[in-house]
Amino acid sequence: MLLIRCPYCAVERPEVEFAYAGEAHIARPQDPSALSDEQWKDHLFIRSNPRGTHFERWRHIHGCGRFFNAVRDTVSDKFAMTYKAGLPRPSEAEIGKARS
Repeated sequence: MLLIRCPYCAVERPEVEFAYAGEAHIARPQDPSALSDEQWKDHLFIRSNPRGTHFERWRHIHGCGRFFNAVRDTVSDKFAMTYKAGLPRPSEAEIGKARS
């Protein structure tokens, strides 16, 4: 079982209390109507899906109900850190420090 730390509740809870909400830090187009159908499809459905460090959005559905961001290693499935929604993507140094 994965344990996930909610940055708002400041507690580590089992993954069943949370819902995955997709990739974090996706920039929305300024004018969606200016995009071609192909570009709009790519924006809605194509995600990076990297091997290794991945930035994700999660929601603490059985707790505070808030969305937050997480850094997770897709190979080991371990969470390096979580941080409040709206904060910038952490640097590699911050992620490395959190893993230590």
